[in-house]
Amino acid sequence: MEPLRLVIVTGLSGAGKTQAIKALEDLGFFCIDNLPPQLLPKLVELCLESEGRIQRLAVVVDVRGGEFFHELTGALERVEGREEVSAQILFLEADDEELVRRHKETRRRHPLAPHLTIAEAIHQERKLLEEIRGRATRILDTSQLSPQRLREEVMQVFSGDPDRRLVITVITFGFKHGLPLDADLVLDVRFLPNPFYVESLTDLGGDDPRVAEYVLKWPVTRQFLRRLYSLICFLIPHYQAEGKTQLVIGIGCTGGCHRSVVIGDQLARLLREKKHTVLVEHRDLTRTYRRQNP
Repeated sequence: MEPLRLVIVTGLSGAGKTQAIKALEDLGFFCIDNLPPQLLPKLVELCLESEGRIQRLAVVVDVRGGEFFHELTGALERVEGREEVSAQILFLEADDEELVRRHKETRRRHPLAPHLTIAEAIHQERKLLEEIRGRATRILDTSQLSPQRLREEVMQVFSGDPDRRLVITVITFGFKHGLPLDADLVLDVRFLPNPFYVESLTDLGGDDPRVAEYVLKWPVTRQFLRRLYSLICFLIPHYQAEGKTQLVIGIGCTGGCHRSVVIGDQLARLLREKKHTVLVEHRDLTRTYRRQNP
């Protein structure tokens, strides 16, 4: 019988542990959030003795456990020493600035913050987590990851499905707002006819069928899409042969609202027809359009 697959999810508050455990649950893991560490060996024992034999178990253990958190190392040693258990530790982190921003957006109190500022609490939490971070089998920095992309990253790592070897993310953006930091390929579509200068289209986004019809009606657009699709299809097997698991394609126009959105959606559609896993993120679509600075 295969060993029990155990994933310990831990890391900094606000780094995305909730999204990670939800992704693991969708992969068929039996999931528990905020488990007191001393209960971990008992939980593993229950799973091993269950009639249906739970094959996958994921638990979140972090500083919310208070004084119990310090017992995590001992609990892990007891679990990892068992032959019938295959344990992994997923540690999530992000930079301080991003963590502070997330705490302010959600208005959730930091577990260590009753008598500390958010920045001080994050600093103290990093110290408390140093040992468990050193034991981690996978460290994931989520500073630049949207919740959707974090979810896909976790599913990609823990699914065990060879068909998920390469996840393609298409990010549309506006050059005037800066390049996406994690893009592997960046394509400039500012040479295509711009709907911004069409009065009836200027206040619409690229996800509107009228804007898409305008952009796609030009021969240069259709020719560009054919060549782009051919290029990506050529690159995919070579990236897979290199062991690459994530391909991020940035498609940019001036403001990130019209042309890049249309091309991004069309490229994603073509790739999905070939059964590729494709995520789409329109980074700047919701920004305000300004005629004087298209």
